[in-house]
Amino acid sequence: MKSMIRDLALAPEGHQRIAWAKEYMPLLNALNAKYSVTKPFAGLNMVVTIHLEAKTAYLALVLKNAGANVVVTGSNPLSTQDPIAAALVDSGVTVFATHACNAEEYDMYLREALKCNPDIIIDDGGDLVNMIHKERPDLIGKLIGGSEETTTGVHRLKALAAAGHLAFPMIATNDAYCKYLFDNRYGTGQSVMDGIIRTTNCSIAGRTVVVAGYGWCGKGVAMRAKGMGANVIVTEVNPIKGIEAVFDGFRVMPMVEAAKHGDIFITVTGCKDVITKEAMQNMKNGAIMCNAGHFDCEVNIPDLEALSVVKPYEVRKNIMTYTLANGNKLNLLGEGRLVNLACGDGHPIEIMDLSFAMQFLAAKYLLDNRGELENKVYVMDESINEEVALLKLTDMGYGVDSLTEDQKAYLAAE
Repeated sequence: MKSMIRDLALAPEGHQRIAWAKEYMPLLNALNAKYSVTKPFAGLNMVVTIHLEAKTAYLALVLKNAGANVVVTGSNPLSTQDPIAAALVDSGVTVFATHACNAEEYDMYLREALKCNPDIIIDDGGDLVNMIHKERPDLIGKLIGGSEETTTGVHRLKALAAAGHLAFPMIATNDAYCKYLFDNRYGTGQSVMDGIIRTTNCSIAGRTVVVAGYGWCGKGVAMRAKGMGANVIVTEVNPIKGIEAVFDGFRVMPMVEAAKHGDIFITVTGCKDVITKEAMQNMKNGAIMCNAGHFDCEVNIPDLEALSVVKPYEVRKNIMTYTLANGNKLNLLGEGRLVNLACGDGHPIEIMDLSFAMQFLAAKYLLDNRGELENKVYVMDESINEEVALLKLTDMGYGVDSLTEDQKAYLAAE
C-alpha cells in the first residue's frame, strides 16, 4: 500500500516531536520493551484511526514494534500534523492523512486504509466502524474486533449494538477508569484551555466561561477554567448533572440565558446544535465560541453563517469572525472542530500515556480472546485498569497499600 501524505521531507521535524513525547510516556515505553521482543501482533493488519500527532504516532510505532502491520489515518482533518504523518511513513508505517483535508479526502483515506483487510481496528469517533458496517461488510469475517477512544464513538457503538447491528466485538476503551477519569477530565481540561489561550492570547481570569455539558470532559474544563480565575456557568440537559455542577460551585442555566453572560463558550456534549441562533443572538460583542466534542456540529455553523451580515473572515489564525445585524462580532475557533487539537497539540503527554497503554492492552485482549467474544460493546476488565494505574504510580514514585489475606476475607464476607 502506498501512503498518501503531504510531504515526506517533513519527517525530521516529526521524528523530533515523537522523540520528545516518547521521553514522557513510560507506560508505552514499558510495553514497547516487552512486546517488541515477543511480537504478539505478528502477521496481523491493524488500522488505527486517531488524531495524528506525536503521542498517537508513538502508539502506532509501539504496535508496529509488537509485530503489527499498522495503517494509520487521521480522525479529524484539523488534528492531523503533516510532519508526524511523514515521520511515521519514514518509520515504515502506512499513512493516509493530510492536514485540513476535505470531507471527500477524509472518507477516501478511510477507504484506502481498509484495503489492508484489518484484523484489529482502533477507532476514534466511530467513523471507521460506521464505514465497515455500511461499505465494507466483506471485512467483518476476518475482523477480530476493535476498540474505541472517545465518548462520542462509544455512544455510536452502543446505539449500533442496541439496534442489533454491531457485527464484531468492540472494547469501549473510553469507558475504562484509567481513560475517562484522567484523559477526559484532566486531559481535556488542560488541553482545551491551552488551545483557547494560544489561539486568542486572551486572559481567562475575570472572564465568564460557559461550559456546555457536565460529563467527565465538561467537569475537567469547568475545573480548569475556575482554577484560572474564570466565572463559570454550566449548561446541561440532565438535571442530576445540573445539581452536581451547582454543588461543585457553578451557576447552572439554559444556554439561551447563559449566552447573555458568557465571554467564552465551550461545548463538550457529544451532541449537535448545542449553540444555535437563539443563543447567538443573545451574545455579547466579541464572544468566543469553541467546541471540545468530537464532531463539528455542536456549534451550529449554518446558523452562524445565516446570522452574519458580512462575509465571515479570518481575523487571526484559527479564528473566524461573524458580524451580526446588531453589529456584534462573534468569533469561532478552529472551524468548530476539537479546539484542543485544531488549535493545539491535544492532551498532555503523560495523560495520553495512560490512555494509549489502555488502547494497546485492549488490542491484546481482543487477540488473546479471539473467537470467544460476542458482537457487543465491552468495558475494559478492572484488573487491567489496576495494572496500568499501579505502573503509573510506581513510575511517578508513589505507592499504595495491599490488603492482607484477613482483610480480603473480611470484605468477601460482606
